[in-house]
Amino acid sequence: MKMIKDFFHKETSVGILLIISTIIALILANTPLKTFYTKFLDIPLGVVFGGLEIQKPLILWVNDGLMAIFFFLVGLEIKREVLEGALSSVSKITLPAIAALGGMIMPAVIYTLINYGDPIAMKGWAIPTATDIAFALGVLALLGNRVHPALKIFLMALAIIDDLGAIIIIALFYTKGLSLVSLAVAAAAIFGLLILNLLNVSKKMPYILLGIILWVSVLKSGVHATLAGVVLAMFIPIKEINGKSMLKELEHELHSFVNFFVLPLFAFVNAGIDLRDLSLNKLFSGAPLGIMLGLFLGKQIGVFGFSWIAMKLKIAKMPDGVNLKMFYGVSVLTGIGFTMSLFIDSLAFGDATLFKFADKLAILLGSLISGIVGYLILRKT
Repeated sequence: MKMIKDFFHKETSVGILLIISTIIALILANTPLKTFYTKFLDIPLGVVFGGLEIQKPLILWVNDGLMAIFFFLVGLEIKREVLEGALSSVSKITLPAIAALGGMIMPAVIYTLINYGDPIAMKGWAIPTATDIAFALGVLALLGNRVHPALKIFLMALAIIDDLGAIIIIALFYTKGLSLVSLAVAAAAIFGLLILNLLNVSKKMPYILLGIILWVSVLKSGVHATLAGVVLAMFIPIKEINGKSMLKELEHELHSFVNFFVLPLFAFVNAGIDLRDLSLNKLFSGAPLGIMLGLFLGKQIGVFGFSWIAMKLKIAKMPDGVNLKMFYGVSVLTGIGFTMSLFIDSLAFGDATLFKFADKLAILLGSLISGIVGYLILRKT
């Protein structure tokens, strides 16, 4: 029992569970068990409330529903860090912000150079721009005392800004035809959340109820439903009332649920790649090649290159106790896209057979290579 408890308290545990979920999905997708795996993903689930009806297969309930909870947690973390943590001052935010910007621009540039002229492939330009913070921090944790604490703080701050960038990209570029009625309902729910905030309401239930209304209305509006989680998080009070902070309480309560259930389940339903029809030609061309090179080369070039220029121009400075080799190692680790890249991939290429799963395999390979190379560089510092 103690062993299980210890496992769930380790920083590496989330990464291990994601790897296990991915391996199981790959095994199921490449054996006679594929039929059962596919049927599991397609289990129809629905909610009916009066005239409102939501019918979706299981995989979409995970991607649209459970991932909204993940983005809610991300939103809570962003708000806390901006108000009290690693992003609470200009001096703290400058270097990770510039690094995150470079880490979004360069992968998109590399992907675009490879896929320019192919309108279908170009839908996936944002796939290699994201960093999976759980995996990246898990790799750092494996290195123990070899990693300077300042590097971990830098990586966390960068990943938070990176997540914010991903949220903006999803809102601007992966939104379909809009429903004005649904958007009006969403606006009313947001106004209700604002009133709760201004009145210092300390009960969670009113926020949760308005959050559900917001999620449903955003789901029906054409804007991706997960963004409702981020918006809700922005209205959760952080200040202490009667010695308790609702934001910090919710962050603590959701942390284990998201890390040990939502993310592994998301990996399981999205990483089932049928490798039997894949060829090297498919993997090393078009969108898959752009994803792999974007993650492994684009992220490190963007993060390290933009940071180095900022430091040379004295706009930002290297964290105390960190040298260029350490900094480069962490820059390589940002190429671990995994969860966020798979999520954006599902938005960009809804048809899983479009690239015969080569796009998803490219995410796994690009992330794996980035993790291994980053680990080896940091191990030798």
